[in-house]
Amino acid sequence: MNPKIFLRLIISVGFLFVISTGAATLSLFPTSRACAGARSNKIFGGVETEIDEFPWMALIEYEKKNSKGFHCGGSLISTRYILTAAHCVNPKSIPADWKPINVRLGEWDMSTNPDCMENDCSDPHKNISIEKIIVHEEYNHESSTQPNDIALIRLAEDVEFTDFIQPLCLPWSNELQTKTYVGKALDVAGWGKTERSTTNARKLKAMVKGVDHSECVPAYRKLGVLLNTKQLCAGGEFGVDTCRGDSGGSLVAVDSTSGRPYYLAVGVVSFGPIPCGQAGIPGVYTKVADYVPWIRNKVE
Repeated sequence: MNPKIFLRLIISVGFLFVISTGAATLSLFPTSRACAGARSNKIFGGVETEIDEFPWMALIEYEKKNSKGFHCGGSLISTRYILTAAHCVNPKSIPADWKPINVRLGEWDMSTNPDCMENDCSDPHKNISIEKIIVHEEYNHESSTQPNDIALIRLAEDVEFTDFIQPLCLPWSNELQTKTYVGKALDVAGWGKTERSTTNARKLKAMVKGVDHSECVPAYRKLGVLLNTKQLCAGGEFGVDTCRGDSGGSLVAVDSTSGRPYYLAVGVVSFGPIPCGQAGIPGVYTKVADYVPWIRNKVE
């Protein structure tokens, strides 16, 4: 591996899927009508979001030896589940004295509660304890490729959707699962490292473009990393990237096949180059479409 370039493993109303049990029907996932609606976009090289923008975004709180802190992100995908990266919650991937304990929803500015932008104020953020962590069984924390870097967090209680807390839709249909985003504009957001600070109090957003696998694979092969087809790449523009602290968050696209534009999960932030935002080296994301069956089988 090139000693000058390292990989970062960052620690930093209606429903679609229905399970029937006798006469009872349990609705688990929102349809596009209930998912966060799209708007007319540096995280690294980012700009601040609006106070109610990207309302599915979650922060994972860790209990440490002598303190607590937020070091990864995630996305609310139902009233009870958060989608995140395996390396954010796998015990062997995080420091031995760290334990994920809570998820924060409805956050915008981590320095205030409630948050206000001009005359618009949000509801107070919500901290919800973690009931269960489900890491993909084939995730390999020792691999530089980080295969199957995906996990679910089951919350200890149901979440009530508001203007500031809304779910992110998953690509349930075959049409959405086979869609390509090469050259397409995609959004990422988070509170992670920026070019001016190690973290940012306010939620930032960036627009990145999907990169063809045939272009991304050679860039990482030079670093000794062999990407697989369940990973996708986006970015590679100087100064615009996800970075430390944004791990576990979602790469999203706008879909309007249902007639109402809404946000759709495309990838989960996994890893990329250090320093962040290098030209020609895109960020790597776990491809959500390839894990829809796994997600479906793990929810309760």
